[in-house]
Amino acid sequence: MQNDVNISDQVILKDSIFRIGKVFSVEGRIVKIKVDKQKNASHLLYKGELLKNVGVGGYIKIIKGYISIIGKVESEQVQEDKSVNHAYNKEEDKINRILNVSLLGFIDSNNFERGIKELPLIDNECFLLDKSEIEQVHDFVDEKKDVKLRLGVLALESGQPIHIGVNGLFASHIGIFGNTGSGKSYTLAKLYRTLYTNFQKQKKFNKNAKFLLFDFNGEYNLSDTIISDKNVINLNTKTKEGEQKLVFNEKDLLNIELFSIIANATEKTQQPFLKRALDYYQYVLKSDDSLLHYKNLLRNKIEHILSMSDKNKAYLLLDYVREILPTSIEDGVEVSLTDDFSWHGVKSTFYKVPNNDYDFFDQKPELIKETKLYKHVDKYEFPEDIISKVIDFLYLQLIHDVLTNRAQNEHIAPVINKLKSFQKDFKKVIEISSDKTTDFWNGKNFTVINLNDANLSTKKLIPLLVSFKLYSEHKNQKKETVDKYLNIIIDEAHNILSYESQRESESWKDYRLETFEEIIKEGRKFGVFLTIASQRPSDISPTIISQLHNYFLHRLINNRDIQAVEKTISYLDKVSFESLPILPTGVCILAGLMAHIPVIVKIDAIEKKHEPNNKTIDLVFNWKD
Repeated sequence: MQNDVNISDQVILKDSIFRIGKVFSVEGRIVKIKVDKQKNASHLLYKGELLKNVGVGGYIKIIKGYISIIGKVESEQVQEDKSVNHAYNKEEDKINRILNVSLLGFIDSNNFERGIKELPLIDNECFLLDKSEIEQVHDFVDEKKDVKLRLGVLALESGQPIHIGVNGLFASHIGIFGNTGSGKSYTLAKLYRTLYTNFQKQKKFNKNAKFLLFDFNGEYNLSDTIISDKNVINLNTKTKEGEQKLVFNEKDLLNIELFSIIANATEKTQQPFLKRALDYYQYVLKSDDSLLHYKNLLRNKIEHILSMSDKNKAYLLLDYVREILPTSIEDGVEVSLTDDFSWHGVKSTFYKVPNNDYDFFDQKPELIKETKLYKHVDKYEFPEDIISKVIDFLYLQLIHDVLTNRAQNEHIAPVINKLKSFQKDFKKVIEISSDKTTDFWNGKNFTVINLNDANLSTKKLIPLLVSFKLYSEHKNQKKETVDKYLNIIIDEAHNILSYESQRESESWKDYRLETFEEIIKEGRKFGVFLTIASQRPSDISPTIISQLHNYFLHRLINNRDIQAVEKTISYLDKVSFESLPILPTGVCILAGLMAHIPVIVKIDAIEKKHEPNNKTIDLVFNWKD
């Protein structure tokens, strides 16, 4: 009996301390609560512990019968209490403190559920959350179905740990945004460091999971950054030969979609031309003597060109032939291949020079075979690198298409010029192999492609090229259940996911964005997920940002960035949104499908050797003796 009395006393004591007021207005999801006048202190004392009293950003519990409704305080205000006798009461009794609360969810069977089951009633009592209830609200992981990984602690509730679920977070598209120096890169490193710490000894993890990180600023290429057991590929276009290279299989590279990316080809005119040329390429190379086959085709085109009656078209096609053939050198001097014939304006045909006997090619076509141009075909050899070889086939295909009026030069020539401009850089960063099993992993399941020393065009092309290849491989797997996992991590994602770039054509920009938009829309069905980090979310395609599932939002100061976040991320409440410009370094807002509610988290530290290489220079240390 005595125990029952003690328990009852404890309940009454707890309720008296934790009760903060009553509901006096319900307007949809927004509830107004009048705070008890004796509960306006900043802290409360309960069993020797100092409790933080309710305030903006805090949580409250509204009791409606047996249901505990959870809400978050978004703002507060003061109203004058006109029922108080001003002559006989204290000054603090003359006002009512009003809390504006947004409803978040409810507690059912000791579990917090997001969403509104019932709305509160006027005069329902309101309470602070006790420690166990705070843990329930911030428990985002169902341990029966998922594995907990510790991320950090609540920034506003010291000591309350925040855990993330492996399925909840990593089987989703992730966005990490924040200004320079806000801790964005550190959070990225923390996420994948924590994952590897818990799973790196699992054989199935090493077999089935792959992580590819595109590093634009050289922050993750050090031997121990994030993890030690990783593959780093340093691409360099600043030196003559380059540094390391990405290995592609020739068959992969000749895929029409992949090659269209390299050539920046438009869909309606240039891609069909590319397909014809690549089909031509593969058809010729399958012949018993592919070089002889190609030479015979080229000789045939020269005969057609020198028999034409259209001067402008003929000279244009002769320029293409000269692009294919090697330079003719005699005694160290370049010799013209077309000085032994000329155009006759009246007859509209080519003739042999000198023309003492009036040898017109349309009347004596056998003379064409005696020209230096025709004979010089004998000296042609296939180039060693695949891009140069394909360019020769593109010129041959273009000559054929112009001769047959199938294509116009001005529509097709830009594709060839784009390939020629990329030719030197291509040799520096890409190697072609006949080995069908080539990949980017080198026996590891975490690869960093370091683009810090690559030029701008390579920085834009390589992530698109590699991502498309890997996504296509996953997409083409014919399995009933998906067991292979790929996470493409793009640091400084505004470099390649921007929709406002002025340095590229609209068609290329659309193709680039459409490729990543397809990955973010459809990738989860094939086990492919994106993690993007950026200091400029306003520059990234809104389609991509809105399709992300989980967000880590660090300090954002620029109004355009804040507005972009507000427009595209629906998970943020008013308090979280307004705190974005004042978040300290290393603190972020976690929001999304994984989290029941947006929370402000202080990210746990990782060992110094695993941190990204992006520290601000210490001037005092470097300047002071």
